[in-house]
Amino acid sequence: MPSYVVTGATRGLGLAFVKQLSADSQNTVFAIVRNKSTATHLTALSRNNIVVLEADVTDAKALNLAAAEVSESTGGTLDYLINNAGGSTMLGLTATDPTPEAIEEDLLQNFKWNTISAVHSTNAFLPLLKEGTTKKVACITSGFGGLDVTLQTGSAAQFSYSVAKAALNMVVAKYAVELKPEGFVFLALSPGMADTSSTAVSPMSDKMMAQVHEIMSMALKHFPDFKGPITPEESARMQLEVIHQWKVEDSGAFVSHFGNNKRWL
Repeated sequence: MPSYVVTGATRGLGLAFVKQLSADSQNTVFAIVRNKSTATHLTALSRNNIVVLEADVTDAKALNLAAAEVSESTGGTLDYLINNAGGSTMLGLTATDPTPEAIEEDLLQNFKWNTISAVHSTNAFLPLLKEGTTKKVACITSGFGGLDVTLQTGSAAQFSYSVAKAALNMVVAKYAVELKPEGFVFLALSPGMADTSSTAVSPMSDKMMAQVHEIMSMALKHFPDFKGPITPEESARMQLEVIHQWKVEDSGAFVSHFGNNKRWL
């Protein structure tokens, strides 16, 4: 039975990953959430092959405890790790923001959520992955973390988030280089633009809505094939196809849900 760990499984893409993977009764899916009491969409699935575990992905000790629970359940192995958890402060800062304290705070928070958390999670589950049959780790990143996308679109939006995701892409490359001889497959995977509003905790603020409209305008202008946001379910399906087909020889790549670095939306 293939085993999967999905972080950030409470809602959005993480929830969509769990839904699709658990639809196959042969899979065992460990859903990592920060707070079980708020994971109502997840618990409503009521599937026997879903195990909900509580851990804040910025807390290495909590992740190690979660890994111990997974190990107890699987006999010390794990096949797939999907580092989906992440976030953005959505403050609208740019690199030239006049308040250095605000920039530093925003950068550190985004690094903690999007970069450091993936390192903690990967290291916590690495011993189990080494005993697994697949040895695959997918880190959900963003097209905003790509230099080419930024330069092509001319977008200065999402400064701290973009920098943190670019760092995550390098994290993936470093793990890939170190662990490729052991047969590991690491992948930095952009999910495209998915509409996760249906499972959002609270409605977007006016500032967040303005940023979304800016991003949408940019997408329509620079990506002619873009038809608008896709559902989390569609994004998760496409990403899982990429994850399952990715090979050791291509470990460390940064690609979109289309499986390439040419089309991001």
